[in-house]
Amino acid sequence: MKKRYEGFSLIEILVVVALIIILAAITIIAINPAKNFRDTRNAQRASDVNAILNAVTQYTSEQNKRLSDLGSILPCENASGDPQSTKIGSTPSVTTGDYVDLAPTLVESADLIVAIPMDPSTGTEEDTGYTICETSGGRVQIAAPGAEQVAEPIVVKR
Repeated sequence: MKKRYEGFSLIEILVVVALIIILAAITIIAINPAKNFRDTRNAQRASDVNAILNAVTQYTSEQNKRLSDLGSILPCENASGDPQSTKIGSTPSVTTGDYVDLAPTLVESADLIVAIPMDPSTGTEEDTGYTICETSGGRVQIAAPGAEQVAEPIVVKR
């Protein structure tokens, strides 16, 4: 009389586990969560710069104000043609003029935007991670210089 064993052998279990590991690795590589998170943050940045630009445009057009009424905003290029811009945030910088706080004007006084958006990776109230400048043609330009894995920063003009 022979004993009869029921169940799976060790080899069969190891083969199934190996196949599951291979399929899981292929799935993770195909989904690429790091790229998805990066793309999501860049989409948020694009939405944020559009929201800021819309609020600034409403402030200047609907309320008959000038861009200079928001604060000291640098031109997009200096005299030698090098790019420059003013950072958006609440960091006081009276001497250099490289920060402008839009919240008192656009949020509290005019109710044009609920809050000044912040960069999803590096933004704080002191430095939102976004910049504003005035082009040579008098247009407003808002940028997200911290955009990830893109050749150019996210920029909108109006």
